[in-house]
Amino acid sequence: MLKIKNFRVLFITLLSSTAFAQYTDLINSNRPGKSMSAFSVGKTVIQAEGGIYGIQEKHDLLRYEANGFGTELSVRYGAFFDQFEFNLESQYQYDWYKAPLVNDTRGGFKQMTFGAKYLVFDPFLKLKDDKPNVYSWKANHKFSWKQFIPAVAVYAGFNLNLGTNPFSFESDPTISPKLMLITQNQFGTKWVFVTNIIADKYMTDYPSLGVIATLTRGFNMRWSGFVEMQGYKSDYYADNVFRFGAAYLVRENIQLDASIAKNIKDTPAILYGGVGLSWRFDSNYETNYTRIKNEKKDDKKKDKKSKRDKGKKRKDEVELEKAP
Repeated sequence: MLKIKNFRVLFITLLSSTAFAQYTDLINSNRPGKSMSAFSVGKTVIQAEGGIYGIQEKHDLLRYEANGFGTELSVRYGAFFDQFEFNLESQYQYDWYKAPLVNDTRGGFKQMTFGAKYLVFDPFLKLKDDKPNVYSWKANHKFSWKQFIPAVAVYAGFNLNLGTNPFSFESDPTISPKLMLITQNQFGTKWVFVTNIIADKYMTDYPSLGVIATLTRGFNMRWSGFVEMQGYKSDYYADNVFRFGAAYLVRENIQLDASIAKNIKDTPAILYGGVGLSWRFDSNYETNYTRIKNEKKDDKKKDKKSKRDKGKKRKDEVELEKAP
């Protein structure tokens, strides 16, 4: 009985996330991957996504090694309306750096970015004829070409280069722009595919162009897993990084995660892994309930009402005829 109840809860949750797209009953975190989803957290909702990681870096040509740890924090806030979101992303790293004639420590922000995201197109709302069928599991899981029409969002922000930073170039300005195009497909109720196309630090000496593709699968009410590929290229450096990991839903508003990442080059070779936590504060969010009409039931109600009205009319006519 408990399994049937859990399945119903999962089914209703998935339908609600499909129908309303922005705010869902369960937390929707960007972690543990590096891609950004197309949907926001919802108006007035605050969400924090943070973690710690360890990193090993080794460069065969330059003969240096770096081993250390870092922290990541992303704060998201839904403002004005459900499709809009502000976010702040930061990453701080501290490591031990060894090279010929050098043995030192270094620390600084590898990332400090503030921006905003807006959902331009939501196929679940625009394609109104594609409504979930709450009475047929088969109807909701049949193949549909419309699943290949993605949700589309745009992102604009700026990077902050704070003080003397060993992880940035000396020529980097204090502020540099970052732009992103985001797409997201939902295949059935278990698979989600997200892509980010990123133009970063343009109008600087070392602009970069990157892409992130993330495939996530939900296994049950608690567990989900992901695989991800990130590629980036600039005049200074180009590489591809592969990640995989899993997330566990502790409560409706709390998620734990773990991941491992490895690049394909040895100039340098990079390996890192981390764990994290996502937490959502949504007590100020006002849920908008939408009634799903059942045409057959509505028609029956109309027929019954019509019959009652006719019966009442006949009774009034009879009483009128009996009157003197």
